[in-house]
Amino acid sequence: MTFSIVARSADAKCFGVAIASSSPAVAARCAHARAGAGAVATQNITDPSLGPAILDLLRHGANARAALDQALSATPYGDYRQLLVVSGEGPPLIHSGARALGIVATAIGVRAAAAGNLLARPEVPAAMIAAFAEDNGPLGTCLLRALRAGFELGGEAGPIHSAGLLVVRDVSWPIVDLRVDWSDHDPVASLTAIWDIYAPQIEDYVRRAVNPAAAPSFGVPGDL
Repeated sequence: MTFSIVARSADAKCFGVAIASSSPAVAARCAHARAGAGAVATQNITDPSLGPAILDLLRHGANARAALDQALSATPYGDYRQLLVVSGEGPPLIHSGARALGIVATAIGVRAAAAGNLLARPEVPAAMIAAFAEDNGPLGTCLLRALRAGFELGGEAGPIHSAGLLVVRDVSWPIVDLRVDWSDHDPVASLTAIWDIYAPQIEDYVRRAVNPAAAPSFGVPGDL
């Protein structure tokens, strides 16, 4: 029903998630990231509360393994969950419960993890990790390249209807939170098109928040 990738940047200053699903608004429930802590994807039969719980533990000094294990120990339904976790150091981790749906597969790289359920092919996560490892561009670009690779290899067994991209950095809010909540065509392509518009403006929006006196204009009618 879902395939996703979580990752950190090479300097461990950025964390992000890219995700796609046949379900509507997948990123609203399944993509979680926090500056200075890490990123989590909560999928399969989703419990969105596990994302913030794991990020809280990471923020307070737990490593990825300890945070994942503690979150799972607090729920009686771990067999239904698929969780991907990446923190600021150490290898990313994946938990796929015994009741994960359909074709379930995972792949882990040096600083990224990809996984899916109800997949069209078990090779999908490995293709995502290989595409991410090309490491050409900012984290958002790398994550979307990985998502596209998974999609082109078949993605989920059913049609994909929603996709999302979430990236955090050194400020308290996500610098990227882009979503296609429903599309009958290609939500990954639509998400990439939105990214192509938004990416060149990210630093301007951060600057407007941090120091509006030094920020550029919006370039829209009425803004001089």
